[in-house]
Amino acid sequence: MMKIKRNAALFAASAAVLSLAVPLTSASASTAANARPPHLDWTKCQGTGLDPRQECATIEVPMDYADPHGKKITLAFSRIPAENPKTRRGALFMIPGGPGGGSLDQPSGKGQKLPQEVRDTYDLIGFDPRGYGLSSPVSCDVERSDLARTKLLPWPAPDGSVTQTMATARRMSEACARNGGQLIRHISTANEARDLDRIRAALGERKISAWGVSYGTYVGAVYNELFPYRTDRFVLDSNDNPDHIRVQRAWLAAFEVGVEDNFPEFAEWASQPGNPERVAGTPAEVRRLFLHLAARLDREPLPWPGANPEELNGNVFRQTMLDSLYDPDDYLALAKLILAAQKGTVPPAPQAPPEPVLQNVTAVSAATLCNDVAWPRSAAGYEKEVAESRAKFPLTAGMPRNATVCAAWPYTPKEPAVRITDRGPSTVLMVQNRRDVATPLSGALKLREALGRRAVMVTVNSTGHEAYLANGNACGDRTVAHFLATGKRPSRDIACD
Repeated sequence: MMKIKRNAALFAASAAVLSLAVPLTSASASTAANARPPHLDWTKCQGTGLDPRQECATIEVPMDYADPHGKKITLAFSRIPAENPKTRRGALFMIPGGPGGGSLDQPSGKGQKLPQEVRDTYDLIGFDPRGYGLSSPVSCDVERSDLARTKLLPWPAPDGSVTQTMATARRMSEACARNGGQLIRHISTANEARDLDRIRAALGERKISAWGVSYGTYVGAVYNELFPYRTDRFVLDSNDNPDHIRVQRAWLAAFEVGVEDNFPEFAEWASQPGNPERVAGTPAEVRRLFLHLAARLDREPLPWPGANPEELNGNVFRQTMLDSLYDPDDYLALAKLILAAQKGTVPPAPQAPPEPVLQNVTAVSAATLCNDVAWPRSAAGYEKEVAESRAKFPLTAGMPRNATVCAAWPYTPKEPAVRITDRGPSTVLMVQNRRDVATPLSGALKLREALGRRAVMVTVNSTGHEAYLANGNACGDRTVAHFLATGKRPSRDIACD
């Protein structure tokens, strides 16, 4: 699940599955493959700070792929052409994290961090998924208080009760049913993969390459399953557990392990002599202090003007900790918050994205999580899971097993989640940090197992979310770049220490 930190986002088959998914997929694939690519009206992209070479276009796709001649929606996508036409191989799709994120501007952003040989080889393609951004957008228009991070990630009450969480789920679900329109029922990972194939066809490409990050690894894996012979070179970076029974429930639960994998790294840094923001004398003392402060803030929140909610309570404190573990560069902000809370003060509240952006992100995220797979609806079941989680993993206080908006979602999934298998061409390179709070190594190993001979995995001895060109290391970056530029992968799984 992606940490929402950009201006556009703050923000995550068995035979039976194939029998339902393949008719939709094969029909759309054959149509896209045999039809002449539509004329694309490339125009200057909206926004500031974009590379002048980036251009944008739109296409129409079915809102419901089971009704291909029914209502259409718009998809917005962008490109920066390959910098060396003589060596151009094709299109590299930049698949964003989330759910509830887009990559429309990424060819101008992270795409320009790619090595020259990769930028020479590919057109860089960004897109806004269905429901998001400049593609046909959705909004649930939920109450402002329900846009708080501690509502979107479902922290239980200080005593472990899920009563308020279930009430939030009902309130948000009712808002989505009331305000989300028809499209909110048709936002799912499988439909995002089908949309990608429509963009592929519109570009006139027989195959695509991709760089999927975080939730984008699951989108990439699903595309690889539904359209295996349309894949060229696929990089899956910071990988989600592909459990087709639980799907996003497994990703949420993974925060238990992810925090425990990463908090010791923060505690080591925050206890180093000479650190001007030193929190305590030893890593063990940092952990004890954090748990003590969280419990105190449960009982006695501090006013925090400008935040949502406008107080620093125990769960806001815990959520800030979790967010800070995505990137070691954010350790400093967490240490300053701990030191301030000890004194009974708070730093300035972080600036949130505009409310319309948060409303859009929330709606797409909720729809994807809830439409991919049905969630349990029993409050008693969540209470039991939360109690077990709180006992084993005190840092996350039961949140990873709590009820999201999906516990009251008014719709049932339109098809089973896609099961990722080892059938198909071997086109995948996985890259994964050992210590990743959002997509832990343990979950990535599940995807590696599911893909079997179709993949090779590079395990990077680094800390933080997103490995390639972000929080990884030179060995991992070099291996990924070589694969994208030449198609050559390591002959077996490797470790980059």
